[in-house]
Amino acid sequence: MAEGEEDLPRDAKIVKSLLKSMGVEDYEPRVIHQFLELWYRYVVDVLTDAQVYSEHAGKSAIDCDDVKLAIQSKVNFSFSQPPPREVLLELARKRNKIPLPKSITGPGIPLPPEQDTLISPNYQLAIPKKQPAQAVEETEEDEESADLNPSQEPKADVPQHNTPQRVSFPLTKRPK
Repeated sequence: MAEGEEDLPRDAKIVKSLLKSMGVEDYEPRVIHQFLELWYRYVVDVLTDAQVYSEHAGKSAIDCDDVKLAIQSKVNFSFSQPPPREVLLELARKRNKIPLPKSITGPGIPLPPEQDTLISPNYQLAIPKKQPAQAVEETEEDEESADLNPSQEPKADVPQHNTPQRVSFPLTKRPK
């Protein structure tokens, strides 16, 4: 036996031997735990259904027929057969009657129409208007304010009325 197999539970050893019998040699250790989780969930579902069938039949305990019926209903519910070949061929004929749209070939990679892309501009930019630079004349008040703290200094280069200029791009509506 391999080095880590002694401490594995019996069910994990069974899953490991099933993988080995199917020719799977290289897998991550969590695969065994995932199969065990699937296995336990399936068994609980089948036994719960078998218990419901047993109670419906008025029996006090679950028997083999209840388990078989639960498995059969699980198989019928979970796994379905594909439709017959004739049905698939008829569906393919109907679908293939509709011609494909003509492609507009151009240089580069063909892209979908503008209205179907997420790269078309659909936003607005707020661009502030530039204020002309004003000449500041030095006065006696400016010289006195130079002695003040920097936090108390009046801010002359910040414009008082800054109204942004709006630039917008039209949003294209998709045809219905």
